Amino acid sequence: MDTAKKKDVFRDGAITPEFVMNSIAKHSVKTDIGAHSIFLGQIRKDEIDGKKVNAIEYTAHKEMANAQFHIIREDAFTKYNLNCMHIYHSLGAVNTGEISLFVFTSSPHRRDAIDACNEIVERIKQEVPVWGKEILEDGGHVWKEN
Repeated sequence: MDTAKKKDVFRDGAITPEFVMNSIAKHSVKTDIGAHSIFLGQIRKDEIDGKKVNAIEYTAHKEMANAQFHIIREDAFTKYNLNCMHIYHSLGAVNTGEISLFVFTSSPHRRDAIDACNEIVERIKQEVPVWGKEILEDGGHVWKEN
């Protein structure tokens, strides 16, 4: 039976650079870590039908999404030699240039940290029920595909 605590990975609005910095700084006391790998998903100012994207508004089925995040997390700990891992995803509006996804893996060696981080990001995009609505400069919107 899975007894690991399920975490709520969602944060309202953008994930700030200060939040990322503080998360990294907290790991300096963990001297058994030799490598970190970090993925930061940033909102692009894409152009859709001649209109610029100003933001993405994220929604999710939180209970199902957190359950899937938990499965992805536990699978990564089973497959890779990780000391710790953190996943944070935005809900609500995130403006262009801001961060909406932060994945942070730590391991004694770089290969596990890098490979785990990459796999986690790909699985999030494929498996987690999170949706993005691109908000255009004219106030219109387009549902974003993963």
